[in-house]
Amino acid sequence: MWNLIKPRAATMRFWQVLLLVIILGTWHFFSQDPGVAFFFGQPLMVAEKIWAWFVTDADIYHHLYITLTETVLAFGIGTAGGLACGLWLGLSPLASAILDPYIKAMNSMPRVILAPIFGMWFGLGIWSKVALAVTLVFFIVFFNVYQGVREVSPILLDNARMLGADRRKLLRHVYLPSATSWVFSSLHTSVGLAFVGAVVGEYLGSAAGVGYLILQAEGTFEVNTVFAGIVVLTACALVLDSAVGIAEKRLMRWQPKTGDMEKL
Repeated sequence: MWNLIKPRAATMRFWQVLLLVIILGTWHFFSQDPGVAFFFGQPLMVAEKIWAWFVTDADIYHHLYITLTETVLAFGIGTAGGLACGLWLGLSPLASAILDPYIKAMNSMPRVILAPIFGMWFGLGIWSKVALAVTLVFFIVFFNVYQGVREVSPILLDNARMLGADRRKLLRHVYLPSATSWVFSSLHTSVGLAFVGAVVGEYLGSAAGVGYLILQAEGTFEVNTVFAGIVVLTACALVLDSAVGIAEKRLMRWQPKTGDMEKL
């Protein structure tokens, strides 16, 4: 079985790399036209800018540290808050019924408009960016956890109660495992949203951060610097997403794989 899967995975990786080479080659070819290069930049110039940021000038580390700190804080706070509130409302039908219209109203509100308010409340430091990003992460995690708790099978709950499980044991052995699988399905999206909140906050008012660098480059029409910042942010998001994937594999070992389920 392993011999069949390994070449397939290697072939898939080959096609992924080939697609990237084709995209970069096409970009490089068309960017030889100055008109195209003005709007879309040049991949070699973008690579040179990234090299200067990290090696030659080494002046991006402070800005990257600020943006990553905002992202990680927002990701952690938003995930913890979404998990706690999702479990609470999922286990409390009365509170869920009372707060349901307010939660839906808050979720449907374009939360980017809160950035100026957070700026007045928390200043132009990192906490105004963290607050904005938390609002983006929180609702993704909250609704997934809430749905995960509500989707627990009543038959499973009845069987657990027959075996003597009290409310605490039900929470630990039934509700939390069910919610965890839903949580991880939302965390991959939440990583990107945490970056979005941090960068948008830096756009609207900051003196440091990768979003600040991109904003300054846009003001002087340095499109290569803009694309360099996008590449850096994308790479950081992929690293955090990979970390979430590793944590998911370790914490979800109990969950049967698709192949195992088919055998059953």
